[in-house]
Amino acid sequence: MIGYVTVGTNDLARAATFYDALLQEIGGKRAMEDERYIGWGAGAGSPLLLVMKPFDGKPATVGNGAMVALAAGSQAKVDALYAKAIALGARDEGAPGNRGGSFYGAYCRDLDGNKLCFFVM
Repeated sequence: MIGYVTVGTNDLARAATFYDALLQEIGGKRAMEDERYIGWGAGAGSPLLLVMKPFDGKPATVGNGAMVALAAGSQAKVDALYAKAIALGARDEGAPGNRGGSFYGAYCRDLDGNKLCFFVM
């Protein structure tokens, strides 16, 4: 149902370095890019995550309550993604752990402050 999700950045090169390293952990590869954005996907027909400079030319800001959740496939992969994100400079928003029922997740903010969740159910 979801085709793509975008998060804003004020430094596309810095964001690209972060997401190239992070998303390779779950098979994400660059699928499209130009001078304003880069999009990663896991294969043909899969949803994309795009990091983008705002179209209106104003600074990118984070959305209060907005978050991108990335399916990790296993608890070990949740742990690895979280550790990788923190090592790349992300800020902790909740270490890996059970969040009730069968949901296991971890939370961080990328270099621009966008909130990410890595999870498995």
